[in-house]
Amino acid sequence: MISVYYDGKCGLCSKEINFFKRRTPKHPILWHDIANDPAQLDGTGVSQAEALMFMHVRDAEGVMRTEVDAFIALWRQFSGWSLLSSFVSIPGIYQLAGVLYRMFAKVRFNRYPHCQASLEKA
Repeated sequence: MISVYYDGKCGLCSKEINFFKRRTPKHPILWHDIANDPAQLDGTGVSQAEALMFMHVRDAEGVMRTEVDAFIALWRQFSGWSLLSSFVSIPGIYQLAGVLYRMFAKVRFNRYPHCQASLEKA
Protein backbone atom coordinates (compact mmCIF):
# COMPACT_ATOMS: atom_id res chain seq x y z
CA MET A 1 0.00 0.00 0.00
CA ILE A 2 1.19 3.53 -0.73
CA SER A 3 0.20 6.86 0.80
CA VAL A 4 -0.21 9.93 -1.40
CA TYR A 5 0.11 13.40 0.16
CA TYR A 6 -1.41 16.09 -2.04
CA ASP A 7 -2.65 19.69 -2.05
CA GLY A 8 -6.43 19.48 -1.93
CA LYS A 9 -6.80 23.27 -2.29
CA CYS A 10 -5.02 23.31 -5.66
CA GLY A 11 -7.49 22.91 -8.50
CA LEU A 12 -5.03 21.19 -10.83
CA CYS A 13 -3.72 18.89 -8.07
CA SER A 14 -7.25 17.93 -7.02
CA LYS A 15 -8.28 17.17 -10.60
CA GLU A 16 -5.27 14.91 -11.06
CA ILE A 17 -5.81 13.10 -7.75
CA ASN A 18 -9.54 12.70 -8.42
CA PHE A 19 -8.67 11.20 -11.81
CA PHE A 20 -6.62 8.51 -10.08
CA LYS A 21 -9.15 8.00 -7.27
CA ARG A 22 -11.71 6.98 -9.92
CA ARG A 23 -9.40 4.25 -11.21
CA THR A 24 -8.63 0.86 -9.75
CA PRO A 25 -5.06 0.66 -8.46
CA LYS A 26 -3.01 -2.54 -8.34
CA HIS A 27 -2.81 -2.09 -4.54
CA PRO A 28 -4.80 0.04 -2.08
CA ILE A 29 -3.82 3.71 -1.82
CA LEU A 30 -4.27 6.04 1.14
CA TRP A 31 -5.03 9.59 -0.01
CA HIS A 32 -4.02 12.46 2.30
CA ASP A 33 -5.22 16.01 1.59
CA ILE A 34 -2.55 17.86 3.55
CA ALA A 35 -3.82 21.33 2.64
CA ASN A 36 -7.05 20.72 4.55
CA ASP A 37 -5.64 18.34 7.19
CA PRO A 38 -1.92 18.90 7.77
CA ALA A 39 -2.00 16.58 10.80
CA GLN A 40 -1.81 13.72 8.29
CA LEU A 41 1.86 14.63 7.93
CA ASP A 42 2.58 13.94 11.61
CA GLY A 43 5.40 11.46 11.94
CA THR A 44 6.48 11.74 8.30
CA GLY A 45 9.29 14.25 8.82
CA VAL A 46 7.77 16.38 6.05
CA SER A 47 6.51 19.89 6.79
CA GLN A 48 3.25 21.12 5.33
CA ALA A 49 5.16 23.69 3.27
CA GLU A 50 7.37 20.95 1.77
CA ALA A 51 4.35 18.77 1.03
CA LEU A 52 2.51 21.68 -0.60
CA MET A 53 5.55 22.57 -2.69
CA PHE A 54 6.15 19.04 -4.03
CA MET A 55 4.00 15.94 -4.17
CA HIS A 56 5.03 13.21 -1.72
CA VAL A 57 4.30 9.48 -1.80
CA ARG A 58 5.26 6.95 0.86
CA ASP A 59 5.87 3.75 -1.09
CA ALA A 60 5.04 0.19 -0.03
CA GLU A 61 8.48 -0.17 1.59
CA GLY A 62 7.89 2.96 3.69
CA VAL A 63 10.27 5.19 1.71
CA MET A 64 9.05 8.76 1.24
CA ARG A 65 9.30 9.71 -2.44
CA THR A 66 9.04 13.28 -3.65
CA GLU A 67 8.91 15.26 -6.87
CA VAL A 68 9.19 13.08 -10.01
CA ASP A 69 9.86 9.98 -7.88
CA ALA A 70 6.47 10.50 -6.21
CA PHE A 71 4.71 10.54 -9.58
CA ILE A 72 6.59 7.46 -10.72
CA ALA A 73 5.54 5.62 -7.54
CA LEU A 74 1.91 6.67 -8.08
CA TRP A 75 1.81 5.86 -11.79
CA ARG A 76 3.20 2.37 -11.17
CA GLN A 77 0.03 1.59 -9.23
CA PHE A 78 -2.18 1.84 -12.31
CA SER A 79 -2.37 -0.36 -15.39
CA GLY A 80 -1.48 1.63 -18.45
CA TRP A 81 0.48 4.18 -16.44
CA SER A 82 3.45 1.92 -15.75
CA LEU A 83 4.69 2.66 -19.27
CA LEU A 84 4.78 6.38 -18.47
CA SER A 85 6.63 5.70 -15.21
CA SER A 86 9.21 3.65 -17.13
CA PHE A 87 9.59 6.35 -19.78
CA VAL A 88 10.07 9.13 -17.22
CA SER A 89 12.65 6.94 -15.42
CA ILE A 90 14.97 6.95 -18.45
CA PRO A 91 18.17 8.91 -17.71
CA GLY A 92 17.99 12.33 -19.32
CA ILE A 93 14.21 12.29 -19.45
CA TYR A 94 14.16 11.83 -15.67
CA GLN A 95 16.43 14.84 -15.15
CA LEU A 96 14.45 16.99 -17.59
CA ALA A 97 11.16 16.01 -15.96
CA GLY A 98 12.64 16.93 -12.58
CA VAL A 99 13.75 20.38 -13.73
CA LEU A 100 10.38 21.09 -15.37
CA TYR A 101 8.42 19.80 -12.37
CA ARG A 102 10.45 21.88 -9.88
CA MET A 103 9.92 25.01 -12.00
CA PHE A 104 6.18 24.37 -12.23
CA ALA A 105 5.87 23.50 -8.53
CA LYS A 106 7.62 26.67 -7.38
CA VAL A 107 5.44 28.88 -9.58
CA ARG A 108 2.29 27.09 -8.37
CA PHE A 109 3.40 27.30 -4.73
CA ASN A 110 4.05 31.04 -5.00
CA ARG A 111 0.62 31.68 -6.56
CA TYR A 112 -1.51 30.11 -3.82
CA PRO A 113 -2.10 32.01 -0.56
CA HIS A 114 -2.56 28.78 1.44
CA CYS A 115 0.92 27.67 0.35
CA GLN A 116 2.42 30.97 1.45
CA ALA A 117 0.56 30.70 4.78
CA SER A 118 2.17 27.30 5.37
CA LEU A 119 5.56 29.03 5.44
CA GLU A 120 4.38 31.17 8.35
CA LYS A 121 3.37 28.05 10.31
CA ALA A 122 6.78 26.42 9.83
